[in-house]
Amino acid sequence: MLAGELSLLPRPRLGHAAIATGLAGELGPPFRRGRGGPGGWVILFEPDLWLGAHPDIVVPDLAGWRRDRVPGAFDEQAHATLAPDWVCEVLSPSTEGQDRGPKLDVYHREGVGRVWLMSPAMRSLEVFRRADIGWLLLAVHRGAAPVRAEPFVAVALDLAGLWAV
Repeated sequence: MLAGELSLLPRPRLGHAAIATGLAGELGPPFRRGRGGPGGWVILFEPDLWLGAHPDIVVPDLAGWRRDRVPGAFDEQAHATLAPDWVCEVLSPSTEGQDRGPKLDVYHREGVGRVWLMSPAMRSLEVFRRADIGWLLLAVHRGAAPVRAEPFVAVALDLAGLWAV
């Protein structure tokens, strides 16, 4: 629900889910669990986010919160009202308009610090940082190169592995 309007979109293709699942698998050990990386993050797959006063209800493909910001009993809630520190949207033809438009607006308004937009079609990762005037595009990574992208710069991510199903 964005701006009071219910938006129903078809479920994305399996390749979309494979990329989101692969990214969660790459980030989980070093950033969630601290294996080979700094740890300190709660990373969730498709969490319900109820953000703002009315609220806007959005479901990113992945969302992450710095563990020191997460309140007790966070995992017992049906949905999160605390804006994440990072979200990732995997773009598909059926969702790209929402992901690049109204959802980015909600994330900015609610103070999400970093947004990744991953395009399976373009084999690209766009990395954005929140700024007062809007989203600052930090980098566009394409192809198979290992990348270090905010806020997860401590470990290089294998993009080639994400594009393969």
